[in-house]
Amino acid sequence: MRIRAFNVTRGELLGGQITMATNPWQRFWGLMGKHSLPDGGGLLIRPCNSIHMFFMRIPLDVLYCGASGPEGDPVLRVLAGIRPWRIGPIVRGSKYVLELPVGTIARTGTQVNDAIRLADPAA
Repeated sequence: MRIRAFNVTRGELLGGQITMATNPWQRFWGLMGKHSLPDGGGLLIRPCNSIHMFFMRIPLDVLYCGASGPEGDPVLRVLAGIRPWRIGPIVRGSKYVLELPVGTIARTGTQVNDAIRLADPAA
């Protein structure tokens, strides 16, 4: 299943073709082995409060998001351009992680405490 992710606070689309990883195998495998991640693409890992970049070939922008608030899911931590073979921090309260193409955070101005809303692509 694919979803769209919006930064409600900034009025920006983070990605329109984001794949969901919700079972243990999908969450472990993630984007390992991918040679590229197209603009508008990404991976939502749920549940998730930490990531690894082992066996990755591309850097990523990563958003750790918490439980829903009145406007959406708050961004708890932002990692811009995390490189392969790194380990991300454990983020308390994180319910899911969005892995996005490098440059997405800068392009959208996404920051901690911004509200993220997830939606079906047809919506």
